[in-house]
Amino acid sequence: MVGELEFERPVIELRKKIMELREFTKSTDMDLTSEIEKLEERLEKLEKDIYDNLKPWDRVQIARHPNRPTTLDYIAILFEDFFECHGDRTYGDDEAIVGGISSFQGLPVTVIGHQRGKDTKENIRRNFGMPHPEGYRKALRLMKQADKFNRPIICFIDTKGAYPGKAAEERGQSEAIAKNLVEMAGLRVPVICIVIGEGGSGGALALGVGNYIHMLENSTYSVISPEGAASILWRDASKAKVAAEAMKITAPDLKHFGIIDEIIPEIRGGAHKDVQKQAAEIEKVLKESLQSLLQLSSEELIDNRYQKFRAIGKYSIINDTIGVK
Repeated sequence: MVGELEFERPVIELRKKIMELREFTKSTDMDLTSEIEKLEERLEKLEKDIYDNLKPWDRVQIARHPNRPTTLDYIAILFEDFFECHGDRTYGDDEAIVGGISSFQGLPVTVIGHQRGKDTKENIRRNFGMPHPEGYRKALRLMKQADKFNRPIICFIDTKGAYPGKAAEERGQSEAIAKNLVEMAGLRVPVICIVIGEGGSGGALALGVGNYIHMLENSTYSVISPEGAASILWRDASKAKVAAEAMKITAPDLKHFGIIDEIIPEIRGGAHKDVQKQAAEIEKVLKESLQSLLQLSSEELIDNRYQKFRAIGKYSIINDTIGVK
């Protein structure tokens, strides 16, 4: 079954059994209502047991689900009159990053985000959501425009990482990411970042220097993929599950370490189960965050951003040497 996740198989099989019984009762005179009700109660308990106790690797699978809502899905629901802008005015237009001008509940904003495809053809066109340097330069151009016209910036993060190919490196991939980090730190307008899927390495961080960083409950945010970490640590990518556990890449772990500000609750089973309801949860957090940040001056916004990232991590001074914890 397309989109079937490994840990969901018991739930899917039980749902299938319930549907078969319902179809059977329609085609016969047998009354199986009590049996169906018992199975539905069992299904409810099974779903609670599974979805309320997700392991890190389970969340990785949900974050990578082929039907997981993308940046454009949320833009269509949350924002009005979205006008997409294209190109970096240097090389070309990278469709792995989308961005433009819109309004959120009447407030003019700039929205930027990574964009995956919904099928093979679109994934190829959008390079599977892995931006080239021109994508980051496009994003920076839109950020500077927002800064000039005093529009808050909302970034949706959803990428395995920046594209590591030869052409991207030749066009300045590392420099483009580094420049975004520097420029975002000094923006004079509110910046809100939301991890909606995978947040991978510098490719994610290039849109992630914000006053607030929020994450959907089943998203991930890390310096490297679990497979990549397993290949480096144990020279065995099949140990990705172990790596996911050790890396602390899920929203609850990152919230605990102070790397993100708020966990946005997800629909049971993942955002792909009900995009409209998931968008409503994001809308609540966006509204609260904007109300808070719009009260700050430009200098306060910059200082807020600086203090936020300065506070991440812990260190101690022992015998005049710094030991990082």
